[in-house]
Amino acid sequence: MPVLDACRIGLETLRDLFFPAHCSGCLCAVSGEDLCPECQADLKPITPPRCPVCSRPSRGTLGSFVCTNCGDRDFHFDYAVACWESRGVLREMIHRLKYGRELTLAPVLGRLLSEGLADERIRGRTFDGLVPVPLFSTREREREFNQSEILARQLQKRCNVPIVKVLRRIRSTTTQTHFDRHMRMQNLRDAFALRQNVSVQGQKLLLVDDVFTTGSTLDECARVLREGGAHSVCALTLARG
Repeated sequence: MPVLDACRIGLETLRDLFFPAHCSGCLCAVSGEDLCPECQADLKPITPPRCPVCSRPSRGTLGSFVCTNCGDRDFHFDYAVACWESRGVLREMIHRLKYGRELTLAPVLGRLLSEGLADERIRGRTFDGLVPVPLFSTREREREFNQSEILARQLQKRCNVPIVKVLRRIRSTTTQTHFDRHMRMQNLRDAFALRQNVSVQGQKLLLVDDVFTTGSTLDECARVLREGGAHSVCALTLARG
């Protein structure tokens, strides 16, 4: 065995001995995986029947349907794809990333986000850029990062589509956690704009965010992109709230 290979194996053995891998969900020791079997099983995948527009899962036995959130709205994005429900361990990991600043969760959340690329609504489509939903400047300085951009960078590693930071948030908005759909729409109106000296004319863009709740944030971003000349806008989120 070459000396360099022997040294590498020895160092990896010492690393695993003193710094064993841990499950990103519950922090128990694991071997070579980012989630333990229990946390992986806790994930709630979104499978048909689901709303084709926003990925909201059906709790009944319906076939194809458009949910009540989308039935009376004309979104500016084509589809919003999400693979997972915002519940349990996934919801906790998203909160730990956003509010606990646990950036080490980025790879596992990026892996889960990237599974949406296999969804038939966007599989096979080509995109000119990944557009992370921006934070207002003061909030990003306080948080020291934008979770949507963190996720987009992980996604970029898996799809080789460039990140294009063409949007800016021009108005600070009240947190939307307890807002209903109408209030969210009003709160976000004219909150985004294209950055100066950028063009999206004719581009096919994929918006990236952490959670889809009512779609108001993504819709307002898509409106700005479409009015700026984008050919098409789709959205991919880590989870569906």
